[in-house]
Amino acid sequence: MKRFLMICGAVVCLLSCSSDDGVVNNNPFIPNALVQFQINLNLPQFDNLRFAGGSTYISNGGGVRGFFVFNLSGDQFFAWEASCPNHVPNNCSTMDIQGVLATCSCEDYEYSLANGQLLNPVEGMDSYPMVNYRATKSNDVVTISNN
Repeated sequence: MKRFLMICGAVVCLLSCSSDDGVVNNNPFIPNALVQFQINLNLPQFDNLRFAGGSTYISNGGGVRGFFVFNLSGDQFFAWEASCPNHVPNNCSTMDIQGVLATCSCEDYEYSLANGQLLNPVEGMDSYPMVNYRATKSNDVVTISNN
């Protein structure tokens, strides 16, 4: 419960500092890649996204290695690049979803799907959060984009 409250607090801070000027990728490891995808929440393959805390992996919607979509609150969605943000994309860099976390098998890094932050940083290492894509919901359609 304490971890959940910390994640929610970080999300509030993240949202209060955001702007609608566009998605900016300042990560030197993750190249910019086009993302434009619509998710119809009425389709059975997206049932997991209909509830807060639900997530899914979209492998064919753009990005470097696809992207994850996370339903934070029922109406607020986040989309994250599926390639681990702390090294150049390689054969082990596509992360997996484990509950409300994205994990990288290369170094066992864990990231929050609620705010994109690395949860187990290595001391003395510069680290990057997950690359965020814009996610907007209109009725039962979630649009993911970075343009």
